[in-house]
Amino acid sequence: MTEPVARLRSVAIDCPDPRALAGFYARVAGGTPDGEDPDWVVLQIPGGPRLAFQSAAGYTPPEWPRADRNSQQFHIDFDAGATWEEVDAAEKKVLELGARLLHRENAEKDEDFRVYADPAGHPFCLCRIEHGR
Repeated sequence: MTEPVARLRSVAIDCPDPRALAGFYARVAGGTPDGEDPDWVVLQIPGGPRLAFQSAAGYTPPEWPRADRNSQQFHIDFDAGATWEEVDAAEKKVLELGARLLHRENAEKDEDFRVYADPAGHPFCLCRIEHGR
């Protein structure tokens, strides 16, 4: 294992409304958005990473799936449960929170995930937890 140079502090996400997007992810993964600055809001996910949301003038959401202009620059994977019933329940909740479905699993490819766009258009996945992984 390589000795780290630094420790990961946070993942910063550009968006048009940092407080609203931090609130969306707080309802998905837990935590409470923090900060008084309307252009920079931090969310510490309990037992997980710190996400920071920053205002970006002229923000254009990524287009999924694209490899050329406006492609996704990152996405977040969430474990949603070990069964498809648990993933279905999580899907219902994220859709109610303002996400939109981009891609359902392909049984022929044995995919264990579904892709959504958050309210600002960033892709994220709800994944089925595989035993032994």
